[in-house]
Amino acid sequence: MSNDNLIQKCVSLANQTSYKVGGDAQWYAAPRNWDELAASFEWYQSQDMPLTLLGAGSNLLISDRGLPGFVLSTRYFRGYEFNPETGILVADAGEAIAKLAWKAAKRGLKGLEWAVGIPGTVGGGVVMNAGAHTSCLADILVSATILSPDGTIAELKPEDLAYSYRTSNLQRGDRLVVRATMQLEPGYSKAEIMEMSNQNWTQRKTTQPYHLPSCGSVFRNPQPQPAANLIEQLGLKGYKIGDAQIAHRHANFILNCGTATAKDIFELIRYAQEKVEYHWSVSLEPEVKLLGEF
Repeated sequence: MSNDNLIQKCVSLANQTSYKVGGDAQWYAAPRNWDELAASFEWYQSQDMPLTLLGAGSNLLISDRGLPGFVLSTRYFRGYEFNPETGILVADAGEAIAKLAWKAAKRGLKGLEWAVGIPGTVGGGVVMNAGAHTSCLADILVSATILSPDGTIAELKPEDLAYSYRTSNLQRGDRLVVRATMQLEPGYSKAEIMEMSNQNWTQRKTTQPYHLPSCGSVFRNPQPQPAANLIEQLGLKGYKIGDAQIAHRHANFILNCGTATAKDIFELIRYAQEKVEYHWSVSLEPEVKLLGEF
């Protein structure tokens, strides 16, 4: 593929995020293989502009003004391989974590059943230490293949990534997760792991709203009470700004009810933070990543 086809100008990012909002990328590429990835980085290195890295966009709120510079998406950079004997899973950055979780369950491999409802990709999961049901990606990560803007590739271990709750040092910078190696546990029956996975999926479906666009949980959970409880006790379920709404089913979800803008969602995030700070003296920290000017 020539750079003329690979590198695109003024591409809408609204459909690149689970919120379905956001302006245009000044320049954009979504490589599907190593050759296209290398060509994308080579083009970027010849420019003088900022770089933004995108995965599935499930944990992002992109400004209505869009993003200046070069946006590189790994959403189509896909491929995976299970080793049923050792339990090793190698997956490219664009693979959906939930899909891999179900495939692992069908192979009787334990360790990913917490991820059946996670709406992100492997790359994003590595960056933010995705997790649910008291488990997280850091628990099973063996190594991550990282591409730096200068074109160098490195294999990093979990201890290199400074993992903590829903974060890593990859969130500070412009290094790209290309691939991840995970250690699952072999030797279980398909029925056993499928049962655990189905229980987790049922719990998520019944307690979290999936019928409208959202980013999942908006805020990290403070201690001792989760963010949803603090927001719910203030009577904010159903509260709207524009077409952005705090979900009735789960108060740590903000929904796009159809025509919300990024500004609507951003203002509702700030409103919830202000109310919780005022009433509970608790500072809610966003789990969703904000990109661009608000």
